[in-house]
Amino acid sequence: MMFRDRAHAAHLLAKELSAYRGKNPLVLAIPRGALPMAKILAEELNGELDVVLVRKLGAPGNPELAIGSVDETGHVSIADYAQGYGISEQYIAEESAEQQQVLRRRRAAYTPVHPPVDPAGRIVIVVDDGIATGSTMIAALHALRAKHPARLVVASAVCAPDALARIERDADDVVCLDAPANFYAVGQFFEDFAQVSDEEVVAILRATGRPSAAPTR
Repeated sequence: MMFRDRAHAAHLLAKELSAYRGKNPLVLAIPRGALPMAKILAEELNGELDVVLVRKLGAPGNPELAIGSVDETGHVSIADYAQGYGISEQYIAEESAEQQQVLRRRRAAYTPVHPPVDPAGRIVIVVDDGIATGSTMIAALHALRAKHPARLVVASAVCAPDALARIERDADDVVCLDAPANFYAVGQFFEDFAQVSDEEVVAILRATGRPSAAPTR
């Protein structure tokens, strides 16, 4: 299945998620690519927009290959297949520390214009444009589950089949438009897969109309 762009995928996802319309869902995007999609979903489902911050851990010499992920609390998830790469605990600790620095910078940039929304007791829809290994999404689900949402839903345009199977164990509901066997990279399923900048993320969050506030402690 091919998507024209993220907006096209988001509108298709909104139709599949219509059961949540009018229930004030909290729509959380995994920055940065998912923000434009999450904005559309929040608008079409009459929900509230926010972000969930997690980072993938890249393999040595191949940062695009995710061997795991880390969330804002410092919780590290390592993929089962990572053992085959002979990665040391020291490397994982150093990579985790580096990615947590990125998370802190992003939180500092995003929070002043859009204070984090508490997911407790809410229907939470976690959005990503595409899911390759599932490590980042699983980290997001772990972080959110600890905050006691009423229901935890994953929404994505495209997923690798093995990643989809792993995510289904951690979510209450998964809506994925396509899980093709010939999955190589998320971008292969989008005609336009332009990078989303931090500036665009801040602009989208500011446009939601929620007042600025100091970071929560």
